[in-house]
Amino acid sequence: MLESQIERYFCRKVRESGGLALKLSPAGTAGLPDRLVLLPGRRIAFVELKAPGKKPRPLQQKRINELQKLGFRAVCLDSYQKVDAFLEAVFE
Repeated sequence: MLESQIERYFCRKVRESGGLALKLSPAGTAGLPDRLVLLPGRRIAFVELKAPGKKPRPLQQKRINELQKLGFRAVCLDSYQKVDAFLEAVFE
């Protein structure tokens, strides 16, 4: 399975949940997660998407950690199951 397949699945599931999965393309700030996720109820998350078994690069992991320290939900997802579990957790 490819990263692009997981990303398409993720975006579709977010839309079905009534949210937006905006692609982040920040100039000058390397390592930010792939998607800024805006969900109903003012829920905000940052999501890095990877192919199954792949891990974030060190700079990407550093950015995820920084966002988490600021109190944001920031995760790396590498499977359909993790996408589903993430969305379930966000709506609990």
